[in-house]
Amino acid sequence: MKKADRNIATIALVTAFCLLGDSMLYIALPIYWREAGLDGLWQVGVLLAVNRLVRLPLNPFVGWLYQNISLKTGLLFAVIISVVTTIGYGIVSGFIAWLILRALWGLAWSFLRIGGLSVVAFYGEQGKHGEAMGVYNGLHRLGSLVGMLVGGALTPVFGLSWVSISFGVVSATGTILLLAFFKNDEDEKPAERKRTKEFLGKDILLRNPLIMSTGFLITFLVQGVFMATLSSLIVYHYGEEIHIWEIMITAAALSGALQALRWGWEPFLAKKIGRWSDGIYGRLPMFIGSLSVGATSFLLIPFDFHPMAWILIVLIVLVACTALTTLTDALAVDAASSGNRVRFFTYYSVVQDFGAACGPAIGFILLSFHFGYEILYIGCGVLLVGIIFIWMIIPWQNKKSEAKYREV
Repeated sequence: MKKADRNIATIALVTAFCLLGDSMLYIALPIYWREAGLDGLWQVGVLLAVNRLVRLPLNPFVGWLYQNISLKTGLLFAVIISVVTTIGYGIVSGFIAWLILRALWGLAWSFLRIGGLSVVAFYGEQGKHGEAMGVYNGLHRLGSLVGMLVGGALTPVFGLSWVSISFGVVSATGTILLLAFFKNDEDEKPAERKRTKEFLGKDILLRNPLIMSTGFLITFLVQGVFMATLSSLIVYHYGEEIHIWEIMITAAALSGALQALRWGWEPFLAKKIGRWSDGIYGRLPMFIGSLSVGATSFLLIPFDFHPMAWILIVLIVLVACTALTTLTDALAVDAASSGNRVRFFTYYSVVQDFGAACGPAIGFILLSFHFGYEILYIGCGVLLVGIIFIWMIIPWQNKKSEAKYREV
């Protein structure tokens, strides 16, 4: 395997190990919150959201640090923090202690996300950024798959504390992978990446409005709205227990199974989608097609169908989500490739985190209204149609326009 490919695969697997504990919490903490010493479910909601909120101010700080340290150093720091926080879930008790741990995990994820995207941009072979991003996204989401499935299965048997400590120990494997297999390129030095006197500033957002706004909207729709409201959407249509082929399954179990399917196929499908988008026709036709499929399925999903037909629509949405996240990130790598990559991905991560934070908040506010699910998902479908319209009318493939979007 080439050094560049090995580096991308290594950071993806390192990120997967670090995600084990965080992903497990989304399944276990809403049920076993008393074991964590919490006083109510509202504290669970705060703890699962605070790591995203702290990243909004932390991302620029982490990006600035990456201007002065190597990618490997920053990533190693992230792994150490993730190990400490995951083991900490099994040791500490009480809301304040957990709040500190979740904030520290937010810092770790800032280092992982900005560093990981920068690795793809730096080491990805020219003309194959789509495939590289597919490999990165697909492999690192295996951590979410294992964390949710294994964590959800073991926590009822062994308890939240034992599972957290065990996952923390396993996450330490990321340190070994990083030290053994990630090799810095001779050109990958902080001095090479420090190309601007002023790291912070609004200019990078103003010079890349299309990429940044698309990154915000896709994350808002996929991670923010859809993933957060899927369980309640199932209950809205079919109640807390669904009968399929004379088999009873709970809404929570069905939601978890559907999301696990996505994490399971991403290592293969995301890479394929990225490779196809590297072809002679470019990313735009596939991106427009994925947006069209996503818009159509979002418009259908709030309405009643036979359970199996509705599940099929959800699976189509999930495939579209895989394509849209992979292609949006690949477009971002294209835009960042000729400029200060770390600086670009710092702000790209900020807008994505902002979208992920806004999605659940706006989504659940709309759900409080009459016909809230219809309003929310029809609105999401309309937003996707709007993204299609913008990308079709803006000549982003024109060299002059492309140069503008690549300027950092």
